[in-house]
Amino acid sequence: MIMQNATLTWRKSSRSGAAGHCVEVAEVPAAVLVRDSKDVTGPVLTFGAGDWTGFIAGVRAGEFDRPGA
Repeated sequence: MIMQNATLTWRKSSRSGAAGHCVEVAEVPAAVLVRDSKDVTGPVLTFGAGDWTGFIAGVRAGEFDRPGA
């Protein structure tokens, strides 16, 4: 079971815009949690540490870039 949201330390990307349209992440042992910053009581995605590392590597490699964006 994941800890209560109130006990987690959530952080936003340093590239987040002033409008607040971003995601936040929190780390717990062996997992990274992700939520929508506009819906802090909404659902939370849970990624295993290895899956998160792979996702970040894909972002850095441009795997998720939209053509023409």
